Amino acid sequence: MQIAVINYNMGNLGSAAKALTRIGAEPRVIEKPAELGSFRAALLPGVGSFGDGMENLRSAGMDLAIRRHLDRGGRLLGICLGMQMMLDASEESPGVPGLGLMRGTCRRFDGGPELKVPQIGWNRVGFEHGTPLADGLEAGEFFYFVHSFFVPGDAPETIGRSRYGIPFAAAIAVSPRCFGVQFHPEKSQNAGLRLLRNYLRLAADDGD
Repeated sequence: MQIAVINYNMGNLGSAAKALTRIGAEPRVIEKPAELGSFRAALLPGVGSFGDGMENLRSAGMDLAIRRHLDRGGRLLGICLGMQMMLDASEESPGVPGLGLMRGTCRRFDGGPELKVPQIGWNRVGFEHGTPLADGLEAGEFFYFVHSFFVPGDAPETIGRSRYGIPFAAAIAVSPRCFGVQFHPEKSQNAGLRLLRNYLRLAADDGD
């Protein structure tokens, strides 16, 4: 199926598109809000700062396009910064509102002598039992992370947790049509490809 990869000059578009192609999808990089209306499913990748990401989305009108996409029944998967921007705010950019798709504020890891910030590398993720996004994945599967800020693990939308000094949300389900992952599935080898396949399967489902 075709899937929109949203370009707001903050994402690793090449890696994301390549991973989607490997699993049989047809990724199309889009930059204009009107283009999103042609797709059932979309990917919101992201690297960089919360403030810059939201500024780029808003200046392009893509923040409103994402809301319209979800309102009409479209599917969305946010990756790394793309997941963090689904929240109301982030400590990284005080005063900058996020997309507000779920309540909450992204926090910064405190760090310390034995806890380097950002977290860079592989870490285990424990998914909630029966989570469709994790269908077929092993318990405690490893995924690749690069981040300094996190969604608190007690958020009710959390469907997958990891730990880096403290527990945090590694995956969220804002709704049956809107997901986010803090890790990079496009860099997480077979486990990441399986998760992307699951997302596409859910996106192709006519029901919610």
